[in-house]
Order: sequence, then C-alpha cells, then structure tokens
Amino acid sequence: MKNVDIRKAAKEAKVNLWEIAEAYGVNDGNFSRKLRRELPDAEKAKILDIIEQIRAQKQTATE
Repeated sequence: MKNVDIRKAAKEAKVNLWEIAEAYGVNDGNFSRKLRRELPDAEKAKILDIIEQIRAQKQTATE
C-alpha cells in the first residue's frame, strides 16, 4: 500500500479521506486514486497539514 503515512495519520486523527479531499480541493474519488501512487514529500506535507487542521476543527467543535 502506498502513502501509508497519510492513511495512518488520517485514521489516528479520525479524519475521513473525503474530508481531506474536500479541503484539498479535489473530488474524493480523484483523491483516492492519487493515493495509489507514492506522493512527493512536499505534497505529503501539505496533506498532513490539512489532516491536522481538520482534526483541530473537530476537536474545537466538540469542546
């Protein structure tokens, strides 16, 4: 499986891939297909930042 670090970070943060895709500005199907091939480090960093932002928003909403 490719992009295991992104998938693991999303799972640990309880963030769905469709939520990441929406914030990233792509269709969820296209995002899933994008994850089939290993992404460049810069793109991974951007996606990991999005995961953290979504996690923080969800945490704030539940407080």
